[in-house]
Amino acid sequence: MGSTFEIPTKVLANTSSKLKMPIIGMGSAPDFTCKKDTKEAIIEAIKQGYRHFDTAAAYGSEQALGEALKQACQLGLVTREDLFVTSKLWITQNHPHLVVPALQKSLKTLQLEYLDLYLIHWPLSSQPGKFSFPIDVADLLPFDVKGVWESMEECLKLGLTKAIGVS
Repeated sequence: MGSTFEIPTKVLANTSSKLKMPIIGMGSAPDFTCKKDTKEAIIEAIKQGYRHFDTAAAYGSEQALGEALKQACQLGLVTREDLFVTSKLWITQNHPHLVVPALQKSLKTLQLEYLDLYLIHWPLSSQPGKFSFPIDVADLLPFDVKGVWESMEECLKLGLTKAIGVS
């Protein structure tokens, strides 16, 4: 189904495939508290022309987003190739050995084979596995920028994402 308007795109410069990112997207941050409402809002957004959807492991919305995108594809509203999905690596996984597993977990939750864009949510590291927000300063650890970035590049090489960056 075509939308009543076309959202402009921006070609991401750091990809070899000239990946086009819609410049307007729908976020799925924690304002959505009901999975059913999140799914309905995302499906309605697709009907209205949205193609870029932003989430993060820390938001707790990946499952609802994945279910909505799957349903929209099954209904014939869009194909996976029509969509641009962004997710983010939370600071508890900002450790080189946790990056690939964190993305694999997000993909499983989203029911997707790949992301279009995977971002380092914040360039900070904290204790692995301990989620808290606001962040307890006592939990912050030194951030291995080089190691985490190399792991993000590994996500690209494995085909788990088409582009990487920092939020």
